[in-house]
Amino acid sequence: MTATVSQFDRTVAQHETLMRRTAMAAVVTGCVLVAVKTVAYILTGSIAMMASLVDSAMDIIVSSVNLLAVRHALTPADREHRFGHSKAEPLAGLLQGAFIAGSTLLLVTESVKRLITPQPVEHGLFGIVVIAVSTAACVALVIQQHRVVRRTGSIAIRADFLHYLADILINLGVVLAIVLATGFGWLIADPVMGLIVAAALIWSVVSILRQSYDQLMDRELPDGDRERIKTIVMTHPGVFDMHDLRTRAAGVRSFIQLHIELDPALSLYRAHAIADEVEAGIGAAFPHAEIIIHQDPEGFEKPGPLAKS
Repeated sequence: MTATVSQFDRTVAQHETLMRRTAMAAVVTGCVLVAVKTVAYILTGSIAMMASLVDSAMDIIVSSVNLLAVRHALTPADREHRFGHSKAEPLAGLLQGAFIAGSTLLLVTESVKRLITPQPVEHGLFGIVVIAVSTAACVALVIQQHRVVRRTGSIAIRADFLHYLADILINLGVVLAIVLATGFGWLIADPVMGLIVAAALIWSVVSILRQSYDQLMDRELPDGDRERIKTIVMTHPGVFDMHDLRTRAAGVRSFIQLHIELDPALSLYRAHAIADEVEAGIGAAFPHAEIIIHQDPEGFEKPGPLAKS
């Protein structure tokens, strides 16, 4: 049992360090991008550049909220919060969705105005250079964020990852819009790209809000994870059956609870040892999870409608 808890603590500590560093990197990157894009928008007057600027400005707000949320979510459990503070992450996700939705509305409004009254794009080459620098920074950050999300499952870092992944696509679209507007005189390409960016932002909002809502409402882990847990439990030779499997996620943490059925003739010591072995198996597959296992004698009447879940 001690080894399992120790491994859990080490894993959590590693994840905390990764998440804090990545959240801070996102804030710094966002600030740099807003600075250069502001200059580019002033010089070019491009609505597509404005779209990219607005998106990056929202990224700063979102990344700052993420940084605070991650720090709070990683605060150890205390007397008033026995399950920790991990739900700060999905709460931040809801706030992010609201910010992005507001920026999208502004962008749609400006794009429609430019569709009605097209305007030329100036200093197109400078705008393209700025976008190239922005894209390089985004790529470096996205690679790091993807690595952290795979290791930790952080909803806050994943939200930032989606923002900056969309930024890369948006930047490519901005380059296309500037080239079409300055090189071919297709002024309408500029506001059209603004609307495309707005559509990408809406997609991000829906994804973030859905995941945040699921965690706040204690939605079960995916079916594949639940089946994996059942397989691990039932492969132990001392376990006859299991029931009342309940799972949920909050930020980087997962919570797994279940009952196992054992030989009624077993000693309390042996039953406890089997539960520890099962817990170690689940913990190896889900190192970020807190696991609670209750031992029942075989044939014990299973309570409630969730008995075989």
